[in-house]
Amino acid sequence: MSGYAIFTTIVVLVLLVALMKEKMRPGLILFSGAVIFMCVGIINPKELLEGFSNKGMITVALLFLVSEGVRRSGLLEQLLGRLLPKGDATIRKVQVRMLPIVAVLSAFLNNTPMVVIFGPMVKRWAERHRQSPTKYLIPLSFATILGGMCTLIGTSTNLVVHGMALEESLTNPAVRGLTMFEIGQVGVFIAIAGLIYIFIATRWLLPESREPENAAQSLSAESGGRYYRIDLVLGARFPAIGRKIRDFNFQQKYGASVLELHRGGERYIIHDLRKECYQEGDRLVILGDDDFMKNWGDSSFFLMVDAARPQKEHDLGRMKRWFTIILLFLMIFGAAIGELPVTREWAQEHFGMKFDMFFWVCVVTVIMAWLNIFNARKYTKYFSWDVLITIAMAFAISKAMQNSGMADAIAAWAVDMSRGNSPYLLLALVFVLCSTFTELMTNNAAAALIFPISLSVAEHLGVSPMPFIVVICIAASCSFCTPIGYQTNLIVQGLGGYRFGDFVKIGLPLNILCLILSVWLVPIFWPF
Repeated sequence: MSGYAIFTTIVVLVLLVALMKEKMRPGLILFSGAVIFMCVGIINPKELLEGFSNKGMITVALLFLVSEGVRRSGLLEQLLGRLLPKGDATIRKVQVRMLPIVAVLSAFLNNTPMVVIFGPMVKRWAERHRQSPTKYLIPLSFATILGGMCTLIGTSTNLVVHGMALEESLTNPAVRGLTMFEIGQVGVFIAIAGLIYIFIATRWLLPESREPENAAQSLSAESGGRYYRIDLVLGARFPAIGRKIRDFNFQQKYGASVLELHRGGERYIIHDLRKECYQEGDRLVILGDDDFMKNWGDSSFFLMVDAARPQKEHDLGRMKRWFTIILLFLMIFGAAIGELPVTREWAQEHFGMKFDMFFWVCVVTVIMAWLNIFNARKYTKYFSWDVLITIAMAFAISKAMQNSGMADAIAAWAVDMSRGNSPYLLLALVFVLCSTFTELMTNNAAAALIFPISLSVAEHLGVSPMPFIVVICIAASCSFCTPIGYQTNLIVQGLGGYRFGDFVKIGLPLNILCLILSVWLVPIFWPF
C-alpha cells in the first residue's frame, strides 16, 4: 500500500467508528472525512462537490417532494383502511392481505412516510381486535425494505449506486447505470421469498406485546376532548438528544406534558426516569392539543407523530387526489418507456436528452408544486437534508478511496485470499461486507464505501463489474438485523416496543436468505 492508501484507510476506519457510535449526523461525519481528503490532496474541490450535481442525488431529493404529495392526498390511509379486515382475522390472513401491497407501493414511494402512516393505523387495528401489534410492525418495515429492492427508485441507495455507476461509465465502458425495473429481475424473487419467510416466521420469532394498557389513554378521555394522547418517536434532530430528561423542559418548549417513555421494549413513567437521557428512537407518550399537532406534527425533530383522535380531513380535494394518482403513474411509466432503446434513440435524436427517471421526476415535481399538491411555500422542509448531504459526500469518499489506491489494494488482497478463482465467493464477500456496514451505520454510506472496492475486485478478476454493482444495491437494503441501519426499523422499534434482540432473531435468517438468493441469481441475469 502507498502512503496515501494507508492514510485513506485510517481515515475511513475512523469514519466507520464515528458512524457506528453516532458522534455526529452521518452527513457531517462524511463531510469531515471529505474535507480531510481535500486538505491532503487526495481529492480536489471539484471532486468534493461533484456529488451535489449527480443525477441520483437530485432524483432522491425530488422524490421526497413527490412522496409528500402522495402523503397529503390521503390515498395511503384509504388503501390501508380497505386492506385491514373489518372483523377479527388471523395474523397470517392480515399479513397476506397487507404486506404484498405495501411492498409494491414501497417500490415507487419513499419507505419512511409509508411506515409513519401505516404503523399507527396497524397498531390501533391490532389493539382494537385484541391482537399483539408486535406481530405486524416489524413485518411492515421489512415489507417496505423488500419492496424497495425491486425498482431503481425503490430506495435512495439504488439511486446512489446508479449515480456512481454513471460517473464511472464515463471512463470505464464495462460499467453502466441501471434502468427503472432492471434490478427487479432479482429483487422481485427476493421480495417474494422474503414475504413468504415473514408469513411463516412471524408466529415463532416475533414476541407478544410487552406493553401494559396505556395509562395515557384514560388521561386523554378525562380531558374533555381538548387534550389527547399523542405518540412521538424521537429523531436525531430532536434538540434534547443526549440530554437528561430533567434538564429539558418539554412542557415549556412544546406546550405538552410527557407521560411515558418507551425504550427497548420497556415502559417507564416519566417521573421515574428523570435522570436518564433522551435517545434517538425513544417513543414518548404525551398529552397535547391541536396547537401541538399544528406546530410540531410535521417537525423533523420527530420520526413519527400520531394522535389518538378522529382523523382530520385530507389536505387535498377530490380532483387533486386524482391528479396525484395520474402524476405518479406518469412518472413511473414515463421512466419505464423512456428507457426503451427505441425511445432513447428517438429522444436523443430529436431533443438531445434522455427521457429517464430524472427527467420525469423533475416534470412531476414541478406540476405538483404548481397544483399545490405539496405545500409549495414550505417545500424545503420536506427534504431530509442529512440524507442528501450523506449521499453527496459518499461520492467524495468513494473517489478518495479510488484516487489513493486504497480500493485497489484491498481488492488485490481479497482476490489473493480467494486464490483468484471464485468470483462467487467474492460476490458473497461483497454482500456480507455491505450488509454488515448497513446494519451498523447507514445504507448510503455503506454502498459508497463498498462500491470502489467492488470495481477493483472485478478488475483484478477480469470479470464484469455489473454483478457486484447489483449486489451492492441489494445488500445495502438488507438491514433486517438491527433497528439502526434503516429509519423504518427505528420507527417500528419505538412504536412496537421491540428489543434489539427481536430484530436479530427474525432478521438474521432473512439476511442469510437474501445472501443466498443474490449470489445465485445475480450472475444469471448479469453474467461475470
